[in-house]
Amino acid sequence: MTETFEYVKEITKMSVDFDRWYTDVVRKAEMADYSGVRGCMVIRPYGYAMWEAIQRAFDDMIKSSGHENWYFPLLIPEELLMKEAEHIEGFTPEVAWVTEAGRSGKLDQRLAIRPTSETIIGSIVRRYIQSHRDLPQLTNQWCNVLRWEMRTRLFLRTAEFLWQEGHTFHAFEAEAKEEVDRILEYYREVAEDWLAMPVLVGVKSRSETFAGAVYSKSIEAMMRDGLALQAGTSHFLGQNFSTAYEISFTNRDNQREFCWTTSWGMSTRMVGGLIMAHGDDRGLIVPPRIAPTQVVVVPIFRTDEERARVEAFIETWEKAVRAECRLKVDWSDNRPGEKFNNWELKGVPLRLAVGPRDVEAREVQLADRLTGEKRQVPCAGLFEILPHELKKFQNALYQRALDFRAENTFEVATLQQLLDHFKERNGFVWAPWCGSEECEARVKDESGGVSIRNYDPDEKPSGVCLVCGRPAEHRVAFARAY
Repeated sequence: MTETFEYVKEITKMSVDFDRWYTDVVRKAEMADYSGVRGCMVIRPYGYAMWEAIQRAFDDMIKSSGHENWYFPLLIPEELLMKEAEHIEGFTPEVAWVTEAGRSGKLDQRLAIRPTSETIIGSIVRRYIQSHRDLPQLTNQWCNVLRWEMRTRLFLRTAEFLWQEGHTFHAFEAEAKEEVDRILEYYREVAEDWLAMPVLVGVKSRSETFAGAVYSKSIEAMMRDGLALQAGTSHFLGQNFSTAYEISFTNRDNQREFCWTTSWGMSTRMVGGLIMAHGDDRGLIVPPRIAPTQVVVVPIFRTDEERARVEAFIETWEKAVRAECRLKVDWSDNRPGEKFNNWELKGVPLRLAVGPRDVEAREVQLADRLTGEKRQVPCAGLFEILPHELKKFQNALYQRALDFRAENTFEVATLQQLLDHFKERNGFVWAPWCGSEECEARVKDESGGVSIRNYDPDEKPSGVCLVCGRPAEHRVAFARAY
């Protein structure tokens, strides 16, 4: 039986102060930190490795359907940004401008640091579109953007953040709409299958629609404080941007026609989402599919002779296990209890403790970060046991989040019921809505910020609008959101 050690590295408990808990975990688990530049963060290797895993997963998905990665300029001339009126009106408060440069002094024209790239990408890709034979153009870029935001929270809301932004150009309206749905399904897959984070998939209300889009769709996840997180959005832009930027082609009838376009994005807030969707009072719980370290080995010894025996034992199965999962052996000088606490804080799914008694028994102690369960398992066949345990862990983590969402999802029929609910708690609240922006605004105003997250456009609701009493057009999910 493995020796046990007690050591506690304190973080604020989630149940006491969720916001403080979140910041403590992000910093103490060495995921990210403040940079000294207001509104900007430093992403440390452990946090960046999770973003890289998300990148790889999504990048494989979009490449499988013909999308290609480009890179476009960081700076956007003011005249380009101003061409689509609704778009610039929506982004003006967040745009940072470059007005001077080096020895040349004041610029003739302001340059925007990209808040998003529809304008610059459209104006460039139009060069490569002459005929219907040049379509579709399926572009994506991985980059940083800047939106002037001072109410910062690491990963969730920063002025500068990393993301991917896709922009596609099509000959047919139906094809563009299919693209919106295809990407939304990819986002759902990343969230649910990789991050073990269940999401609501649906259409945004008009007031929540991306500036300049005909409609927007999103995935919305529930965090463990009951607030919603918009985790990815996909937008049908119609011909709004192609008209403004003269992106046209010669169709099969030899007539000029404007392209149908889409845009879509997912950012590093996904990393913040997985922290808040799965963590507990001890810190992170990382889904195995994106965990930088899936299994950590903590050797336990008191003398050089014991270390040599433990090390030799680990070497007998280490190579075979490494071939099946991401393994780390912690040979640091910290005490075993400190190591246990550190890897629990970092949320590593499985931990193997190996001491002299384990060497004699030819076994290891397996600890599960989600359940806290510990048991002895034989070292023989460990390379088969651990992948099975990781798959079980991934599924159990998803089910835990799904159960939590179900426990915190409610249904109301009237505005007063909704207001009473949000005075007491958070969560998703479904309610009938007539579709008017006035009723939506009244809910947001009287509730102190509760908004429509999204809805299924194909669902036919019964009853009347929770605000005005007119026939309902949609059954929508309300929530407070990050």
